[in-house]
Amino acid sequence: MDWRDMPTPLHSHPAIGGRVIAVTGGARGIGREIAGLLAMAGARVAIGDNDRDAVRATANALTGAVAPFDLDVTDTASFASFLNAVERRWGRVDVLVNNAGVMWVGGFDAEPETAAARQLEVNLHGVIRGVKLAGATMRARGAGHIVTVASAASKLSPPGEATYAATKHGVYGYLNAVRAELAGSGVQLSVVMPGVVDTELAAGTATGAPKLLSPEDVAQAVLAVIVRPRFEVTVPGYVGPLTRWVNVLPERLRDYALRKMVPDQVAAVTGHSIRNDYQARLFHPRPPNHR
Repeated sequence: MDWRDMPTPLHSHPAIGGRVIAVTGGARGIGREIAGLLAMAGARVAIGDNDRDAVRATANALTGAVAPFDLDVTDTASFASFLNAVERRWGRVDVLVNNAGVMWVGGFDAEPETAAARQLEVNLHGVIRGVKLAGATMRARGAGHIVTVASAASKLSPPGEATYAATKHGVYGYLNAVRAELAGSGVQLSVVMPGVVDTELAAGTATGAPKLLSPEDVAQAVLAVIVRPRFEVTVPGYVGPLTRWVNVLPERLRDYALRKMVPDQVAAVTGHSIRNDYQARLFHPRPPNHR
């Protein structure tokens, strides 16, 4: 049964019930599903997004303790204000879910500079901001958890997603380093790496060997990693071991295997207009930064 069909909240787990959880990019897509599932599990969920109308509509539509907040993850003052506003409302933030992300798809030489800059600022620097702001406070009190929704592109590099993959590789490397710094501090870091998810961000792209995921699949993975913290989570689960196995192959075999596993997104989107509206918003001065 889908969690949205349940008439009463999920059984409250000690790792979820009563906790204050902040979700970035929470107005739509994966962020909305994460917020809804965690609220149904008994958390107090703050959703931040720079689409003011959408984030308020989402908060009103979800069941449980859900509150909307303005947030631009590309602005340090905005991110700090978001976390401070959540604390004023409910107390300390127990879990931060870095979810906001954008993606441009096409040939590397056709990508506008504005699109490349926007992806770096939202996907990579937005995560860095969140980790710095929330992580420092969590370390000072000796407890907390930061969950970052990244992508299978943290480990793989689909043609047509060069900059996007670069940001996700960067996120993985950054979190690995910070995790080493926070060892023994009581602060947990987790990175959730899904394949292609059925959201506007991935519209028109191909899935490759794995099946198309739903936002609920990712939300369930986030819930599970908050309940039982660990650093790396891939969705589907077999993607992690598979990427490790492929990387030990000789180069020619590795290239062959990756061509079979990883979709060519340049070919997938060529000649189609399905992404036009989404990608046009990358050039807007303040585009929504949700998945």
